[in-house]
Amino acid sequence: GPAALAVGPGLGTGPWGAARLEEALATPLPVVLDADALNLLRGRLGEIGARTGPVVLTPHPGEASRLLGLPVSSVAADPANAALRLAAESRATVVLKGFRSVVATPAGRVARVLAGNPGLATGGSGDVLTGIVGALLARGRTAWEAAAAGAYLHGLAGDLVRERLGEESLRASDLPEELGRAFAAVAESMLP
Repeated sequence: GPAALAVGPGLGTGPWGAARLEEALATPLPVVLDADALNLLRGRLGEIGARTGPVVLTPHPGEASRLLGLPVSSVAADPANAALRLAAESRATVVLKGFRSVVATPAGRVARVLAGNPGLATGGSGDVLTGIVGALLARGRTAWEAAAAGAYLHGLAGDLVRERLGEESLRASDLPEELGRAFAAVAESMLP
């Protein structure tokens, strides 16, 4: 069976999507929740913390504002605080997506991701991030490692695409092609 679940992109917010989310939350598997999974969790953040397995949420500012009941402007004005609040309320690790994404844990650990560019705001780019985080969770990484490394690798892949094609023509489908180079660049920078 699967070693981790990535739930949300293309899910829909109807009964079928809601049932798939419930199934995912009922498993002990690590799970990354994005897009429609986040829309379905509005007003129910406390339920995430009841799970045993690791959880990563990957909202954009609009999704974060709905989950927190805050205006988007206040999320945009202080993304680190919004990410920390969302992590505390959900008891999950959060990647708040943006030009400089922020990763936060319920324990108050926070990091800004210094990779990526505005071209990553293109449709489908967040779905690629969800897949990367899910893959890292499936490889046994902790929620913090999967979220922070996943967000950095996603941003770096975006920067590599920009180098090759330019920011304006960046498409989500270009990102997986550069992931291999992004992984290699990170591996190269590691100490032995």
